[in-house]
Order: sequence, then C-alpha cells, then structure tokens
Amino acid sequence: MNVSGRDDIVIRVESLDLAYGNHLVLKNISFEVRRGDCLVVMGGSGCGKSTLLKSMVGLLAPLRGKIIIDRDELWLNGDKKRKETLKKLGVLFQNGALWSSMTVFENVAMPLEIFTDLGVKEVENLVDYKLALVGLAGAGNFYPSELSGGMRKRAGLARAMAMDPEILFLDEPSAGLDPITSKRLDDLINELKESLGISFVVVTHELASIFDIADDSIFLDSESKEILAHGNPKDLLKENTLTKVRSFLERKTVNNS
Repeated sequence: MNVSGRDDIVIRVESLDLAYGNHLVLKNISFEVRRGDCLVVMGGSGCGKSTLLKSMVGLLAPLRGKIIIDRDELWLNGDKKRKETLKKLGVLFQNGALWSSMTVFENVAMPLEIFTDLGVKEVENLVDYKLALVGLAGAGNFYPSELSGGMRKRAGLARAMAMDPEILFLDEPSAGLDPITSKRLDDLINELKESLGISFVVVTHELASIFDIADDSIFLDSESKEILAHGNPKDLLKENTLTKVRSFLERKTVNNS
C-alpha cells in the first residue's frame, strides 16, 4: 500500500501498540521522522525503546497501528514487499553485530554480495568508500577482535550503510564507549546527516549524545506505556514541566510523576 504524505516525512508511526505475547509494552505510539533529521528515542530502562526499534526494522509485528516508511506501510503488505521496503534501511545493533570470523572488509561487503549483482571491483570500491566515510580507511583486513569498541561501532555503521540506506536505525550506539570516542561517533552521525541527507532513529540514554545529535525526540514512559513528551530535547529541558522528563534530562532521581 502506497500512502500519500508530505515529501519531507520519511517515517510515520500511527497509533502503534506493541506486545510480547500477552504483555503490552507500548500503546498508542504516534510520531514522524523528517528527511535528514535525527529522532532520538529516550526513556528509562524497560520503557520499550528497543521494542519500538524492533518493530520499525521489521522484527516485531504490531498488535495495532501503522509504520509507514517512505509512503509504504511496513506491516500491511506481505513478506516480499516488506523486504523491499527494508532495503531502504540500515541497522546498527548495540554490539555492532559483526561476524567475528570475517574481516571488517568482508563484513561490510556481505550485504552487497548478497543483495546486488555488483562485480568484485565495484564491491571493493564501495566497501573502501564506506570504511573511509566512518574513518576506517585501511582497516578492512582487521578482524573485529582486533578493533577497539569505537572502531567496532564504526565498522558496524559502515556495514549498515553498505546498501546506501535512506534511514539508519542505531540501538545505543555509544554504549560502552568512553566520552571522547562517543563524541566522535556523535560528530560522525551529524556529518552523515549534513553530507548525505540520511535520516536517523537512535535509541540512547546518553545525555551528551541526546543533546548533540537530536533534531527531535520522543520520551517513552514504562508506567503509562505511551509517549510522555515529544520535541527537541533542548526545548523539553527548558519547557517541559513533567517531573519524569525533566529528571531524565537533568539526571535527577525521581520516585513519582
């Protein structure tokens, strides 16, 4: 199903309910992601951030509602159409999810070898380009175990970008990184937004990253299972009066809302 809408909207989520079996995780979730923007999904532990991401990348079917990616409704169509839509996406999981038995070059090349008809030289040139984009030029022959945590994250990002996706989903990209390496990754995300016009959906609880990369954000609440706040996090810090939201953005302990 092709859904009409504004040209600057690349993702639209409408009245989404998500559950694992009989356990409802999120309900009535609605938001949009604009082209070239970074939307940060934030909230406390257990609020459903990663669950929402799983549904948006085709891993968890919703109980109710719609996820519309580039005007195509992700969960309405069959598997074949959904796979075509998912080719527009790239995903970086928390640990990078690199194959340990393959070199960095082989990891990044794998999607191109599976999903395209490109020749060996074309694949080689594209992999070299993607590695250079994330600051890993010349690192293709290393194995993941030979890389630092930050380098593994960047290698995972290069693989997520292999198919030239319009949208990148990142799950806790700064987890386990030192502040300097985390800042470099944030700078890379901002650079990719500006230079390539890639849209990002990022799950993170890191305050420095939230304020650095987010053009927009949603705050998920584990108690109500809904979006408690929506907007640029800098504006939410200044203007939102909800204790849970302000406590999260100011890193204060809160026992009630």
